[in-house]
Amino acid sequence: MNIDTSILKDTFLLLEQFHTDNSTGQYTSNIEGFKNWIVALKSTENKAGIHIIEAEWEGKSEGRTAESVISTLLVHLNRYAKAYSRSAIAGSGFATQEDFIFLINLKAFGAMTKMELIKKNVHEKPAGILIINRLIKQGWAEQTDSETDRRTKVIRITEQGKEALENQMQKIRKATHIVAGNLNQKEKLELIRLLDKLDKFHNPIYNQNIDPANLIDTVYREYPFEKNTI
Repeated sequence: MNIDTSILKDTFLLLEQFHTDNSTGQYTSNIEGFKNWIVALKSTENKAGIHIIEAEWEGKSEGRTAESVISTLLVHLNRYAKAYSRSAIAGSGFATQEDFIFLINLKAFGAMTKMELIKKNVHEKPAGILIINRLIKQGWAEQTDSETDRRTKVIRITEQGKEALENQMQKIRKATHIVAGNLNQKEKLELIRLLDKLDKFHNPIYNQNIDPANLIDTVYREYPFEKNTI
């Protein structure tokens, strides 16, 4: 019996994807579980118009892993986004992109404590406090008593802060459009879904403030995800 080697290759790729997607044990680890996963995957693809395409990347044939590529590309994209953000605030009173991101969150979500604001922006406390103090010094944010608990101080955006944001919003919007690059609407929505899935995995870990010396070992030991042999 002659079997097309491309079919075998595609089957192995599907098995790898099944192993990754089934890290939480949603399906049984046998042929029945694999078939059920295939049915669910096909249903999702039909609804969303998604098609599995084998990806190629530099160094793949030499053993470079998908995880390595994802990590590198995320770092690169962060740097690109920062470059556009710096351009968006050039000549303004904003010192960094974090300044206007903090203000945008205050405008969108209302007053919150310093730590709530810092955590929402996934910042470490010392750096976050510096940003908040800078915004207060500029007159763009103010610290007041909480309306529900007088013992608690909250940070809120001022009218000056709203005006400062509005003055830069056109450039900021242009920068965010450029970051999305040449993706079409379907690709943008799929990227949002994937990045949101990653964020939901990493955010609870980040918020635990695990000691850096123990972080990797703790995550490998306690969290469900595909763990390649290293």
